[in-house]
Amino acid sequence: MLRIICAATLLVLAGCGDTLGERALLGAGAGATGAAVLRGDPLTGAAVGAAANIAYCHRYPARC
Repeated sequence: MLRIICAATLLVLAGCGDTLGERALLGAGAGATGAAVLRGDPLTGAAVGAAANIAYCHRYPARC
């Protein structure tokens, strides 16, 4: 149940942000949270989440 709640939270957070800084911050938060839930390294999760959110919003700007 906890994983479902965390996954839903991550989906909501990952697609938000109007500026580059907001996208990086929200992606980092989602990545760090996901890594912590999966017992991974939160710093690595934050870096991957920030990069992924920025890349996604750059590739699909209409979806962000």
